[in-house]
Order: sequence, then structure tokens, then C-alpha cells
Amino acid sequence: MNTILLDVGTWDLTLDAFGNIALAAAPYAIAQDVASACRTVLAEVYYDVTLGVDYFGKFFGKTPTAAVFQEQFVSQAELVPDVVSAICIIESYSAASRETVGQILFVDSSGNQQTVSI
Repeated sequence: MNTILLDVGTWDLTLDAFGNIALAAAPYAIAQDVASACRTVLAEVYYDVTLGVDYFGKFFGKTPTAAVFQEQFVSQAELVPDVVSAICIIESYSAASRETVGQILFVDSSGNQQTVSI
């Protein structure tokens, strides 16, 4: 499945050589969709308000555990079409600085194993 290709630095649309909106194909498209799903705030998607990470309810103004991050990111990653399974590994987490570093590892329907950094 194709998706709109986003610039990795700005997370904005990019153009192809002909000036059209660029598209990404699998397996990169699936990885980008997982990253997008984890950047989406709950209820931000107007056509399906059940999609997105509950940043306001679970993260902002609170001190969540690493397990909360893992649960939220895995649940969103597994909603992406063609994602068969996902796990989230938190490498470091600081409640004081509110910085989380980790990876989402997932397997797509073609058996490709990919990683998205968080």
C-alpha cells in the first residue's frame, strides 16, 4: 500500500521529480505510517476520533511510567494496515526532563521486520 511521502526533517509533503506529491511504497510506507500513528494525538483524525495516542489524558501534566508509553505506541502501531505485530522498547525515560528514547519494532504482513525510533 502506498502513502504520501513525508520529509524526515520537517514531516511535511515532498514532491517527486515531476512536481507531483511524492508517494512512498512498502516497506518504507508501512514504517512511516507507524511513525505517523504514534505522532497522532487522540481524536485529531476527524474521520475517526478513536485513533491516536492519548497524550492529553495519559502524558501531559502527569508522570507516566514507561509501560504507559509502550502500551499506547504498540496499540497505535498495530492499527496500521499490514502490521502484524509490534513491540515498544523504551531505552531511556526521564520523568524530570520528560524525555523518552526508544524504538517500536514491528513485523509487516510480508514478514519484514522494521524499526521506528521514538
